[in-house]
Amino acid sequence: MGVFDRLPPMDHLRSEKMCFVQLIIPAESARLAVTYLGELGLLQFKDLNEDKSPFQRIFVNQVKRCSEMSRKLRFFNDQINKAGVKSSVRPAMQPDIDLEELEAKLREHENDLLEMNTNSEKLLQTYNELLEFKMVLSKAGGILASSHNHAAPAERELDEHIYDKEMDDGNAYLLEQGVHLGASENSGVKFVSGIILKSKAMAFERMLFRATRGNMFFNQAPAGEPVTDPISGEEVEKTVFVVFFSGDQAKAKILKICGSFGASCYPVPEEMVKQRQIFREVSGRLADLEATLDAGIQHRNKALESVGSQLWRWTIMVKKEKAVYDTLNMLNFDVTKKCLVGEGWCPIFAKSQIKDVLQRATLHSNSQVGIIFHEMDTIDSPPTYFQTDKFTNAFQEIVDAYGIARYEEANPAVYSVITFPFLFAVMFGDWGHGICLLLGACVLILREKKLSSQKLGSFMEMAFGGRYVILLMALFSIYCGLIYNEFFSVPFHIFGKSAYECREKTCSDAHTAGLIKVRDPYPFGVDPSWRGSRSELPFLNSLKMKMSILMGVTQMNLGIVLSYFDAKFHGNALDISLFGYLALLILIKWCTGSQADLYHVMIYMFLDPSGNLGENQLFWGQKELQILLLLMAIVAVPWMLFPKPFILKKLHKERFQGHTYRFLGTSEMDPDSEPDSARSRHDDFNFSEVFVHQMIHSIEFVLGAVSNTASYLRLWALSLAHSELSTVFYEKLLVLAWGYDNLVVKLVGLVIFSFATAFILLGMESLSAFLHALRLHWVEFMNKFYHGDGYKFRPFSFALLADDED
Repeated sequence: MGVFDRLPPMDHLRSEKMCFVQLIIPAESARLAVTYLGELGLLQFKDLNEDKSPFQRIFVNQVKRCSEMSRKLRFFNDQINKAGVKSSVRPAMQPDIDLEELEAKLREHENDLLEMNTNSEKLLQTYNELLEFKMVLSKAGGILASSHNHAAPAERELDEHIYDKEMDDGNAYLLEQGVHLGASENSGVKFVSGIILKSKAMAFERMLFRATRGNMFFNQAPAGEPVTDPISGEEVEKTVFVVFFSGDQAKAKILKICGSFGASCYPVPEEMVKQRQIFREVSGRLADLEATLDAGIQHRNKALESVGSQLWRWTIMVKKEKAVYDTLNMLNFDVTKKCLVGEGWCPIFAKSQIKDVLQRATLHSNSQVGIIFHEMDTIDSPPTYFQTDKFTNAFQEIVDAYGIARYEEANPAVYSVITFPFLFAVMFGDWGHGICLLLGACVLILREKKLSSQKLGSFMEMAFGGRYVILLMALFSIYCGLIYNEFFSVPFHIFGKSAYECREKTCSDAHTAGLIKVRDPYPFGVDPSWRGSRSELPFLNSLKMKMSILMGVTQMNLGIVLSYFDAKFHGNALDISLFGYLALLILIKWCTGSQADLYHVMIYMFLDPSGNLGENQLFWGQKELQILLLLMAIVAVPWMLFPKPFILKKLHKERFQGHTYRFLGTSEMDPDSEPDSARSRHDDFNFSEVFVHQMIHSIEFVLGAVSNTASYLRLWALSLAHSELSTVFYEKLLVLAWGYDNLVVKLVGLVIFSFATAFILLGMESLSAFLHALRLHWVEFMNKFYHGDGYKFRPFSFALLADDED
């Protein structure tokens, strides 16, 4: 292993080295120091007040104050969106203001806006009431005029399907009596007019009839246009009604029913002259109110525009201030020394930057005492921090979705940058489909700046975040498509002529019979002559199946090698093993052109190790090598199972030998009462538990060597399915449609082929290949070495506040 020891450290494959630090900050410079650390964004604070509720912390009043300002800013934002006023996303630079001035400004703007809203609501309610009154005057006046003049046809009687047939016949003539006696003050027939929701009119009429025992007459007319309800403020369909009745007792009942149904009653005089006079007055007041409302809306919009121009800047300022006080609440306050004590994690490379920032905070706060910053020892596991950019971030997110890496654990994302899009391309290989993916990725990348500032839907946001993943998937799909020689399932002679030709010039069916090899093999990829031949499917099956096994064995061996380096890095080199004899046989068979049956070789390697190989022998010494590998496999299983538990037990005994006797004969300390004593640590080791765990791990590893290899056959299955489905769409849609002379049929076939390619092959098939590539990385590759039980480094940073919701 000396060669491996001389290799350079895998700095780029492991998380950044972290250190646990302590800060002792004077009270006068604490706020400024935390603010500068938030601008730097390289220190993760530890909450030293976990046992305290938010209301028991030191800076709870400042946090409440910032929360109240945040509430006002959200109120302004809601009002701006409701009014449809455009606010600047990035306003022009304005002179800086402190928090007290901002708080006063927000309070003033809120009071002004609340007052304007209250006045506007009152005016709008009055306007809507007058508008309803105007409609009632118009519709009810027409009903009364027709009754007095007897110009209209006889009014309808009450609906028979609503009322019972037991009604008195004299009640039907109540309106006529009212008409004859309407001019007389002693007639006793009165009416109530108003407006009600159209959906409630039928139930309203039924209730009135039952309450008055039929001693009333109900007449209605549609309002004609939607009306804004004065109470709810929504536009609704309403109906104007006039109820004729007799007696004060009936009037009281009718008014109560109007109130319970939400009907608005308005007085309408019987005389036409008074009606016209009131109508003119109402119309004039409506015009005045409309002008007043327009002026109020313009004034309100100007105020909202003034607020909106600074809303984003104020919001970020309040968020920063609140984040600073939330962070200060995580520190301990030392009353005697009048300082704040904080602890946290930072990358080792950031220590010098943090010291410079703290020194600057001391100078700017005019503090007489400097900030103490020093490193501490801790038993806690450090957080995991990988520096990523816009290209590698998506690959790191794919790995993090499985689990956050342990501290300084080998990072699978480094290899996934290549292996993930390549395995996707093996299943999706078609350089025509790859070009379509490439165009989509290029659009997302070229419009990167514009799309990053827009609010996208969930699907587009996911596609934009993985734009560089799509780019590599497209490039590798083009590469694999060239190897498969498929362009929308059609082969092309891109790299020269085929190696096969017809035996005779009279050969008419060159795809089924009569082909002979006349030149060297096709230089790159699959020979186009395989397309449509009788042996196309068996040939592609064999090719893709063996390629899948080779890729699977290679990637799993990479995972096992990484597990060795990981164990060696952490000083735990007890596990290492390699396998892949089948992969070796496949490579030898391809290189030599042998006709050996690999199924026979692998089966009889176990059933008859010493038997004669015959024509299945691929190289000299094959039988002896197979016997050696078989013996190694038999020895490897108990070797993985037994040594490790006994080695761990021996190391544990040597480590604590004699430590448990140092308390004998003394009464100062009882080792059983100390949870961290030598005796408790000695009792923590359970040999049976370690042995069972190792046995499970060994069984899982041995079975995984077979099942994980078989799992890579999905590369073969999905690649074949994608190719055959593409062939079906091409032959049964495009070729079949273009066989007709009708232009319409050709266009229809082309459109259906395009939609099938876009939605099924580029949409569903790409998603399927993506998910299968994801599974191969998470289960078959990463479980060989990756634990994924760490936690992410989350520094206190102002850069993250713009995307966070309050």
